Amino acid sequence: MLRRLGDFFTGIMEKYLPDAYLFAVLLTFLAFILALIFTGKGPLEIIDAWWGGVWSLLAFSMQMVLVLVTGHCLALAPAMKRLLAAIAGLAKTPAQAVIIVTLVAGICSWLQWGFGLIVGGLLALELVKKVEKVDYPLLIAGAYGGFVVWHQGISGSVPLTVASPGNPANHLEKIAKMVVPVSQTVFAPWNLIPAWIIILSLPFLLAMAAPSPDKAKVLDPKVLMNMQKEEEEEEKRNRAFKPRTWAEKVENSMLVNYIFCAMGVIFFLRYFAAKGFNLDLNIVNGLFLFAGLILHRTPINYVRAVEKAIKGAGGIVLQFPVYGGIQGIMMGTGLAAVIAGWFVAISSKTTFYMLQYWAAGLINMFIPSGGGQWAAQGSISIMAAQKMGVDPVKTAMAVAWGDQWTNMIQPFWALPLLGLAGLKAKDIMGYTTLVLIWSGIILSIAAIVMAL
Repeated sequence: MLRRLGDFFTGIMEKYLPDAYLFAVLLTFLAFILALIFTGKGPLEIIDAWWGGVWSLLAFSMQMVLVLVTGHCLALAPAMKRLLAAIAGLAKTPAQAVIIVTLVAGICSWLQWGFGLIVGGLLALELVKKVEKVDYPLLIAGAYGGFVVWHQGISGSVPLTVASPGNPANHLEKIAKMVVPVSQTVFAPWNLIPAWIIILSLPFLLAMAAPSPDKAKVLDPKVLMNMQKEEEEEEKRNRAFKPRTWAEKVENSMLVNYIFCAMGVIFFLRYFAAKGFNLDLNIVNGLFLFAGLILHRTPINYVRAVEKAIKGAGGIVLQFPVYGGIQGIMMGTGLAAVIAGWFVAISSKTTFYMLQYWAAGLINMFIPSGGGQWAAQGSISIMAAQKMGVDPVKTAMAVAWGDQWTNMIQPFWALPLLGLAGLKAKDIMGYTTLVLIWSGIILSIAAIVMAL
């Protein structure tokens, strides 16, 4: 049954899903039409709201680029690559390959979403070298499917934002006068348990959806051969290189690198000693930056890793202004408030968190940035929670759950992974639709239980 469902959804996505950039443009048109119908704003007012949002995410865009790049660079470290090769060696069958890549991607995405995306992609590339007749798009779908828990994890935008005093987007602090540490969001049992149920069950779901060997879409052997050749040539060049000039010696100096890293380590030791495990986006980015620097050993090695990693951020750079414009329409016209209000109007105390989760999933299709969506929906949801007499902290995390959920059919965050894999969104979205359905069932039940 799961195999037939996978084939069905894959066929639909291959036929109808456009390029991710065009998907964003079409969503802009849809947001414009909905605002025209439901908000009472005229076309020129909507255009003004759109343009007001186009450049509104620049600072957040840079933070997100750094999350992606620092996670990618850590995944490219030689020690990490050797570890991934060893993990890939555990798989003997196509089903085992799918299980391993989905499990590792889920765990790593919970730790840091950029790291999880790239580790999943690199592990998939290692697996296709070692396992015959494995469906390549399904492997990449597993790598992306693990991303479905990112907002329940340590790098989640909403839990890190509400833990940051003075953050302009901390609606809990502004409205409910609360600054909430991650111990009460990310590590709360009602968030932690469903996250790990998804992480541990999803690999087996996708393994059961694998196509039969005769229908598997394997990676072209020529592409695989070229990839291996490039890696071997790069390793050969690195081994043969001998620094001669002063500049080259400084670039390749482990001493320079580790003195600089020592400054970061000292800061983090003092920070955690004073504030405990209190994370925000800048702290998470800093941790992955210095972990990558340490594992790459020399400054120039990290520079080269950044040059590779930054290519995967192209989609963010191009599409964030487009989604910023959609966010401008959603917020500037009040369309986000209208959509959220629909769900509030039919809510009871028992269904409130679940319906906030569903509303966030819908809004995420228009604003796939977790921080951007929280800026658009957060204040509305917190005020609604106060009126309903329910927990604003759980409400904030219900929004986070919805934001991560529909990423499985929203191709924006798949762009770096797809660039690494050489695939299109339509190649994997049939399988990730299964992830959407399965995680949606688990989180909807969790949201009801959370209200009891």
